[in-house]
Order: sequence, then C-alpha cells, then structure tokens
Amino acid sequence: MTDLELDSVHAHATPDEIADLTVAALRDGSSGLQALLDELSSPIYVTDADGWVTFFNRACVDFVGRTPVPGQDRWCVSWRLYTESGAFLPHENCPMAEAIQQRRRIRGVVAVAERPDGSRVMFAPHPSPVTDADGTLIGAVNILIDVTDHRQAAALQAQALRCRRLAQSVTDLRTVETLSDMALEYEEKARRLFR
Repeated sequence: MTDLELDSVHAHATPDEIADLTVAALRDGSSGLQALLDELSSPIYVTDADGWVTFFNRACVDFVGRTPVPGQDRWCVSWRLYTESGAFLPHENCPMAEAIQQRRRIRGVVAVAERPDGSRVMFAPHPSPVTDADGTLIGAVNILIDVTDHRQAAALQAQALRCRRLAQSVTDLRTVETLSDMALEYEEKARRLFR
C-alpha cells in the first residue's frame, strides 16, 4: 500500500473503501497489511478461500468479546450469530460464508453477534471475496460495523412518534401531557446515544 492509501484508511474511509484497499493489499501480498489492519478502529478479519479465519485485528477481539482462533474458526469470528429478527444464524449461513460461496460482496444485511458473556451487538457485515489476477478465489475480508446505537435510536424515535400520535387522539389533558412528556423522554434518550 502506498502512503496515500494508508492515509485514506486512517481518515475515516467507508467500509467499502477499507475492503477495497484490503483486497488490493491481499492480492499484492503487501507486507504491512497486518500492522495497518491492527491500527484500524473497525473490526476486520480475513479468511482463506475455504472460509478459515487467517487474521483478525485487535478491534475484532474487542467487538466479539473473544479471541478467534486462526485455522479453527470458520466463516465468522463471533461466538454466536443471530438474524436481526432474533433467529439463530449458523456460521455456515452467515454473510461471510455467502460471500465466499457465491463469490460476491454481501451488503445491506444486519446481524447480531452474541459474545461469550451474553451481551449482544448489532452489526452490518461487509464481506468481500478476494481473487488473484487469474480470478481464482484466494480468501475474503470482512469489516464489521456496529449499528446498535443507530437501531436503538431509530426505535426510540419511532416510540416518540407513536406517543405523539396517541396524544393527538385523546382529549384528556393529563393523558396528553403524559404522552408528550414520554415522547420528549424517548427523543432525549435517542439523542444521548450519539453524544
């Protein structure tokens, strides 16, 4: 990677830009890739063509609450996975597995990672297959973007809107005041998530 590319990664690049730079570095066999990825604040990991984890950065360990084991963890670095609706998601069906098996980027998915301590985090995975110059699959890279606060804020805003609509449909002043206060409280909680 060139110094310009390294600077762009550190200047808040998008997940796709980070994926593109990582894919290019993996193709080129860049020697400084591991050090670069370790410096990123975004959780990122790399697999081989069969989905076995070969590398993960420090942010990944913090994010999933465990230290993945290269060569033993396959498809995913999380302990357990769930869909956004709460259904169990086997690792062999996760977005990274799909990206490798279908040899395409997977975007627009939200999943929930459960940590060994039972806590959960919602994230948007950005798995991208890596091919060599001949088009042969050599692995994949996945960036995990925490969307927990965004989803919680959206739910709080939706609840505030429901309170406001309900307040418009009742005539009792005390009830209207209570619902309006609740709406303000939900909106304040949503704002606090981003302070």
